[in-house]
Amino acid sequence: MELHHEFTVPVPVDDAWRALLDIERVAPCMPGASVEDYDGKTVTGSVKVKVGPVTVTYKGTAVFEEQDEQERRMVLMASGRETRGQGTARATVTGTLTEQDGGTTVSVRTDLTVTGRPAQFGRGVIAEVGDRIIGQFAQCLAQQLAPPPPAEEAAPEEARTPTAAAPAPAPLPAAEPLDLFRTAGVPVAKRLAGLLAAAVVTVLAIRRIRRGRRG
Repeated sequence: MELHHEFTVPVPVDDAWRALLDIERVAPCMPGASVEDYDGKTVTGSVKVKVGPVTVTYKGTAVFEEQDEQERRMVLMASGRETRGQGTARATVTGTLTEQDGGTTVSVRTDLTVTGRPAQFGRGVIAEVGDRIIGQFAQCLAQQLAPPPPAEEAAPEEARTPTAAAPAPAPLPAAEPLDLFRTAGVPVAKRLAGLLAAAVVTVLAIRRIRRGRRG
């Protein structure tokens, strides 16, 4: 399936380009994602997706096939596999940056292929969830790139006191699973709940049939 998204960030295109290539910096803005290694071209990591009581973890890699700084265009090829299942996910993500009114518009086209349990939700649900994920990502990125508030005026020299050494930055917390119920909102969650309910009914029916045969 092909998905299209667009968002803006409040910085010039040069700054936005550098930020989006800084994987360690932007990864915490992507719900459920964790980066294990990045060598400047290939990203190795995982994505956790939660649907009700079920959590699916994909581990895989993403490779920058293209980084055209002049055209402000990047192409990322990503693939992953469930750690406890046969499901797979593959995506070709093409991002294009355009400067607009002092900010930057980012257009994203994703060619996505999913197999396994998440594929049961269908294109409509996946598209709606994708819209919300991109919205969260864009909001987080905009907050990161926003200029810091102006510093307070420095105190007179005689009034200054020695400052303690700045504490070492705390390590990033482990990424929380992407909760599709919470991310998708009530309408989509109801549809997901319906699918889960159908799956539960099917399992119970199979168990009853097996018990009947044993009896």
